[in-house]
Amino acid sequence: MNYRDQRNYENLTKRIYPGVGAYDIPQLEPVQFDRKACEFIPFSAAARCKDRASKGVHFFIDDYRFTRLWSAPDNYMPMLQEFKYVMTPDFSMYTDYPKVMQIYNHYRKHWIGAYLQEYGVQVIPTICWSDESSYEWCFDGEPEHSVVAVSSVGTQLNRKSKELFVKGYNAMVERLHPETIIFYGNVPAECMGNIVRIRAFQEKFNEAKCNGW
Repeated sequence: MNYRDQRNYENLTKRIYPGVGAYDIPQLEPVQFDRKACEFIPFSAAARCKDRASKGVHFFIDDYRFTRLWSAPDNYMPMLQEFKYVMTPDFSMYTDYPKVMQIYNHYRKHWIGAYLQEYGVQVIPTICWSDESSYEWCFDGEPEHSVVAVSSVGTQLNRKSKELFVKGYNAMVERLHPETIIFYGNVPAECMGNIVRIRAFQEKFNEAKCNGW
């Protein structure tokens, strides 16, 4: 094996998936969601989880806690195959990020999702956007009429950020027609659809403190 074959090259030596849209985003297949007793845990807690078959994995945590999945995906495939569902990584797409970084993070999310699906994992697409200009590409590769996941954490701090979130959410519903929307965090009154809410860690932490934890 020569030096070139040993390098990662953004995982392109592993797979180059047929892409859609202007930026060749890997296409994900739709998934149907069974609402029966599926608790979602963060990727950072997945290795310690014992009852994996009844749980799902989410990535609504700081990016540094899961970038290792992008750097070495094969190290985590056997573990993630044991979970009922795995969401696609929620790589950040802040509005003040350069557009090229936003698109790169969207691509990475989809490459990981396609790789997981290739390994037989039930993948739930995490839908992310920044501002209205991102609608040109941020839904590329997402399946229609599928279960999807979104997070409102950090988006309700002021009027502008809430407005951006609600506009993007409505654009997502109009574009993808999701069958079920898994919602991490508080659900704004303006957000409609077949919503399944999962509580953010801070809510569980505050509840535990109130109960004397």
